[in-house]
Amino acid sequence: MKRLIILPLLFFAYISLGQTSQKIYDIIDSVSAKRIEKDTQTLVDFGTRNTFSDTISDTRGIGAARRWIKSEFESISKNCNNCLDVFYQKDFVTKEGNNRVPHDAWVVNVVAIQKGTKYPNRYIIMSGDIDSRASDTMDFTTDAPGANDNASGMAGTIEAARVLSNYQFESSIVYVGLSGEEQGLFGGSGLAKYAKENNWDIIGILNNDMIGNIKGVDGVIDNRTFRIFSEPVPANETERERQLRRFYGGEVDGISRQLARYVHKTVKTYMPEMNPMMVYRLDRFGRGGHHRPFNDLGFAGIRIMEAHENYNQQHQDIREENGIKYGDVIEHVNFEYAKKLTAVNAINMASLASAPPAPKNVAIGGIVEPSAKFKWDKVEGAVGYKIYWRDTTSPTWDYSRYVGDVSVFTLEGIVIDNFFFGIAAVGKDGFESPVVFPNKVFR
Repeated sequence: MKRLIILPLLFFAYISLGQTSQKIYDIIDSVSAKRIEKDTQTLVDFGTRNTFSDTISDTRGIGAARRWIKSEFESISKNCNNCLDVFYQKDFVTKEGNNRVPHDAWVVNVVAIQKGTKYPNRYIIMSGDIDSRASDTMDFTTDAPGANDNASGMAGTIEAARVLSNYQFESSIVYVGLSGEEQGLFGGSGLAKYAKENNWDIIGILNNDMIGNIKGVDGVIDNRTFRIFSEPVPANETERERQLRRFYGGEVDGISRQLARYVHKTVKTYMPEMNPMMVYRLDRFGRGGHHRPFNDLGFAGIRIMEAHENYNQQHQDIREENGIKYGDVIEHVNFEYAKKLTAVNAINMASLASAPPAPKNVAIGGIVEPSAKFKWDKVEGAVGYKIYWRDTTSPTWDYSRYVGDVSVFTLEGIVIDNFFFGIAAVGKDGFESPVVFPNKVFR
């Protein structure tokens, strides 16, 4: 009789963990291209959002833009019974020592926090940039509509807040408009420092910078592919960690790379029509984005953006020369595509915020043995754990095994030399934490 009871329970657990969530499909369906277009147009209509532009006017400049963004977050909060904590976070930036700062000014971020029900101090962050620029980054008066760069990412962040505020999640979600990106990533640096000082446990930041262009300067038109940029290992890793990597691997398995893989897997599961393209680089060649300041402090962070950029429409005064139209105007933004990338963010934040914390102290063994062995510390909220592994040349976790509510397990017959391994925690509804690459070795 005992076996007859246990086996159906195990079968039920296996089936439930293998299912997708209707909630995630509902979130995808709730994202509105029309609302993203409306918000993008509003941001464009402020004329310029240069970080050092007018802060007094109600209709033009960075001040009017950030006040409008704050009012949008407050309106969303009102509609969800004050579920968002909305505030400004700011830092003073001076001209001295900063060659892209025309005058001293406050760099002001707009933050909206949707507190988690179980882990309020665990945060998954989605960011867009408030600011725009003309050809000359020191020019804070010329029109700089910044429709794609980066009203699209800011509008997507507001839309994600509208959609996800209709739900409750175990971990906290942060929606933020960052300023000062074009002059030196000042807004991201300020918020990352604020998070560190306030002991935020950050799951990761999804930096959205340009999510609306589908026609590249090379003529390629693609409304399904998008890029996920991630650094290979944390910038603040210790010398001991670097030495261990030399012998045990992990050159492409830092926390930001695991976050990128998580996004890739979630999109492939729920939005198979999309083509997520993982790029093994912190950002585009020689360029930067607002996830970098978080990476600098050891937080996981990635950049999500369009696959095909058009440089004639970035950082350009509005003009026409030799038959080429320059300028980042709203006519170039594809809002159905921006909707898709907003949904990419929303479903990953929902999944991460619904999952238990990642397992701690993951150790691996099996040197000169025919099997790979693992042990880890259990985490609150996990009903079980999943072991992932892949060929050492594969970019994605290709194999997995759910092993139940245990903290020690041996994969029989799998030689440790030939694969990379990781462990994820699994919650009662099947949502998983990011995979954790082993950080200890045992015999």
